[in-house]
Amino acid sequence: QVQLVESGGGLVQAGGSLRLACATSASIFSFSFASMGWFRQAPGKQRELVAAITSGASTNYADSVKGRFTISRDNAKNTVYLQMNSLKPEDTAVYYCNAHMVWPRSADYWGQGTQVTVSS
Repeated sequence: QVQLVESGGGLVQAGGSLRLACATSASIFSFSFASMGWFRQAPGKQRELVAAITSGASTNYADSVKGRFTISRDNAKNTVYLQMNSLKPEDTAVYYCNAHMVWPRSADYWGQGTQVTVSS
């Protein structure tokens, strides 16, 4: 069982920045082959993909965050990051980290979530 622990959420004014981190208990070998993603869920809305990064460091973003958010990974630390700039009130949500592992078996894991609140 892989544990994911998110950190870095909080309250910020519109236009501000936050950096989320997701540390995993996966081995360095397993983590290096995993695709990682950040999702978010606002009250009354479905969970949506915000950003994802493959094992080869290819990235993709939701249209709503392109140019403002950056996902990155540090395989030596088994950690994925989400740098969020120019935050807007509509970015307010619980942000969840997801790991899609492929070794030693295919499995998906989720973190407990971290609250991001952007005030206007």
